[in-house]
Amino acid sequence: MAETWEALVVPPDAPATGDDLWWCVQGSRLLVGKSGLLPTHVPPAAVTSDALFLGVLDGHPCWAADAGPEVEAPEGFTFMDLRALHPALGEQRWAIAGRAVQLVDWLRCHQYCGRCATPTEALRGERARRCPSCGLLAFPRLAPAVITLVQRGEEALLAQGVNFGVTMYSCLAGFVEPGETLEEAVRREIREEVGVEVDEVRYIASQPWPFPHSLMIGFRAAWASGEIRIDPAEIADAGWFRADELPPIPPGISIARRLIDAWRAEQGA
Repeated sequence: MAETWEALVVPPDAPATGDDLWWCVQGSRLLVGKSGLLPTHVPPAAVTSDALFLGVLDGHPCWAADAGPEVEAPEGFTFMDLRALHPALGEQRWAIAGRAVQLVDWLRCHQYCGRCATPTEALRGERARRCPSCGLLAFPRLAPAVITLVQRGEEALLAQGVNFGVTMYSCLAGFVEPGETLEEAVRREIREEVGVEVDEVRYIASQPWPFPHSLMIGFRAAWASGEIRIDPAEIADAGWFRADELPPIPPGISIARRLIDAWRAEQGA
């Protein structure tokens, strides 16, 4: 049975009962036990004075705590990288883990006001840090990025980024610029990265992507004109591929894979 999750900002009034679940973050790693078991208590030396409330999972209040580099995992637990935790945690708990990592990182980076350097304070009832001196509010950062599968007849446009680190071809993606609509960002990114014009831009789905603080917004688009001319600063290689002749593609953890798999299913592959 799927777990029931409710993302919340304000914690319950009731005190902790031992049923709470703790998402202890060390860098971009989380403390887990066997088969993704979560601790109900934080290890010694973890920072709990600024614990962040995440929401409620099947009636269990969930909290994020910052475990500094000196914190050691208790017996039966280990700190694991967030990317590697997806199989053990499953989709829902992995999304909560990403929420925890992003919020702890935000808290680390906003202990002081960016305008006047005064120590900030938590703002009651909101997910924000407030400067008591100048009043500046700091909310968790979220960077929207568009990711698009471009189709031309029975082919899809896939590219290998220069920073991928492995041989893998994915959908084209990029961050949204200030003053830009999502659809404009799709067209601009594709034009800049591979020199192709698209139309029929259509929203498909979105995915929180905590590496480090993105929201991936997935689209489909149709090729309109142009031949591939890669930007070597961004793209190592790009090409048109049939569904039955794909190069290595991203794992199932990513929205890129979902976009590709949906297209492949349409092609009968």
